[in-house]
Amino acid sequence: QVQLVESGGGLVQAGGSLRLTCVASGRTFSRNAMGWFRQAPGKEREFVAVIVWSGADTYYADSVKGRFTISRDNAKNTVYLQMNSLKPEDTAVYYCAVGGSPRGSSSPTQYDYWGQGTQVTVSS
Repeated sequence: QVQLVESGGGLVQAGGSLRLTCVASGRTFSRNAMGWFRQAPGKEREFVAVIVWSGADTYYADSVKGRFTISRDNAKNTVYLQMNSLKPEDTAVYYCAVGGSPRGSSSPTQYDYWGQGTQVTVSS
């Protein structure tokens, strides 16, 4: 049974940092892209970042570019999201997901497995 478990969310003041971790179990995902998405209340789920299977390439939403960094450790079946210079508009539930291909996508429909989400709240 495939399971993704996110952790590291919480309450932080604007300008602060958080590091999200997502551990996958049930199978190895070293040949799959992995991504982070987020969903704020009343809004659709939106793309945040994706990292290709090897870790060599990463892509970000314009809203987080330069502030967030996605990374992965295939030996640990784990993906991370380092979030710096957080803003109140970053407040959302953050989800990690396993892509259906090695290079991934910004579309949530291209992801096969999802975690349960972790809440990130940024106060002004």
